[in-house]
Amino acid sequence: MSDAIDLAAYLQRIDYRAAPAPDLPTLRALAVAHAAAIPFENLNPLCGVPVRLELAALERKLLHEGRGGYCFEQNLLFAAALRAIGFTVHGLIARVLWNQPEDAVTAQTHMLLQVEVDGDSWLADVGFGSMNLAGALRLEPGVAHATELEPFRLLEQGGEWRMQACVRGDWLTLYRFDLQPRAFIDYVVANHYVSTYPESNFVQHLIAARTMRDRRLTLRDREFTVRRPGAEPERRTLGDSAEVCRVLEQEFGLRLPDRAALERRLDVLPG
Repeated sequence: MSDAIDLAAYLQRIDYRAAPAPDLPTLRALAVAHAAAIPFENLNPLCGVPVRLELAALERKLLHEGRGGYCFEQNLLFAAALRAIGFTVHGLIARVLWNQPEDAVTAQTHMLLQVEVDGDSWLADVGFGSMNLAGALRLEPGVAHATELEPFRLLEQGGEWRMQACVRGDWLTLYRFDLQPRAFIDYVVANHYVSTYPESNFVQHLIAARTMRDRRLTLRDREFTVRRPGAEPERRTLGDSAEVCRVLEQEFGLRLPDRAALERRLDVLPG
């Protein structure tokens, strides 16, 4: 797969106006800007449309069609942009433990990135939906890193790492992973599973998220939630499918494909 991304189009899409350089301030600023501009969403698998991971397809969908995507799309695009700037990037894969028991054995279905900066390894992840990192963590265990939203940290035992976020005073695990670099085909296989398996959340439910500098927006089926640091979540149950589409457009900034077909699919969602 070619990494020859249209970097100018990417920077315009995320409204990044500084001169990018392969340094830590740029990495962090790009992650924040990416998370705010390109929402997490699963409209393709929800509607039975294939999810393509080739760079040309990612650029067309996420940069030019006003769409978002889920972890493989988001982090493959981000990795291509980082490499074009001059970063060394390795793709990793994780088992998601968010809303799962700590000892749960889940499939390896989440992509994240290891980025080398000035001789140090950092983790970046612009594709974890409702708990998007929107920043970078140095690859060191037990150190809490402040972000503009929640603190994050990494734990390590026996070569296995856990990504955690402090949510309302409790450290919760998002996922666990090792540092074995993965090949593109590994993501193709995992992507096929999560986008076509009948019991996959991405096939059964509408999921959208957007991480702004001061708040997190999430939508699961008809439940729309706004979370701000230090405040109680604001929850609202949306009405008909037309209202869901309006929220996707106005709050998440999505340009919706085939709105009539999407509304028909939304009509049969739970809630």
